[in-house]
Amino acid sequence: MVITLIGYRGCGKSSIAPRLARRLEWRWIDSDRVIEEQAACSIRHIFETEGEAGFRKRESEILAELLQQDHLVLASGGGAILAEENRVRIKAAGPVVWLHASIEALAKRLSRDRSAGENRPSLTGRPIAEEVAEVMAIREPLYRECATIIVDSEREWPEQVARRIARQIDQPPNDGPTSATRDGGEL
Repeated sequence: MVITLIGYRGCGKSSIAPRLARRLEWRWIDSDRVIEEQAACSIRHIFETEGEAGFRKRESEILAELLQQDHLVLASGGGAILAEENRVRIKAAGPVVWLHASIEALAKRLSRDRSAGENRPSLTGRPIAEEVAEVMAIREPLYRECATIIVDSEREWPEQVARRIARQIDQPPNDGPTSATRDGGEL
């Protein structure tokens, strides 16, 4: 079984994955790091030399390999859900956790992360808040489609979010995605 963390860049996937893996005594992998290691360059460089299509092809190939593993927490790339084949594979591999945060929170986090601009390309060429809003308009329905669990990653520390996910993973599945926030209410 693979637990896949999905969500927009800056939602906390890479911070929460190792904490969740530690709680479960599993391994964890960040798919973007695997892509960079195999390409021996940054994602930004891949976008510049191969375009988004080249990057997405690499991403799909890596995901197909990683999703075959067992006892793995996978921090997926923010756009991994764009390809239907990836959505199908992610859902078939195990629970899918959408780390949800508001557009404002994501833009604020990304604005503070200086390395993000160096390593990750702009997807629209617009200011970060506009880009997040534009890209999320496309991705949010896909995140929702994939998610078996939706967790608000905006109001809690990564360790708290990991604990919340671990508790929900231990519960028997129900008919649809569950939502979790600090106060227990819906997102």
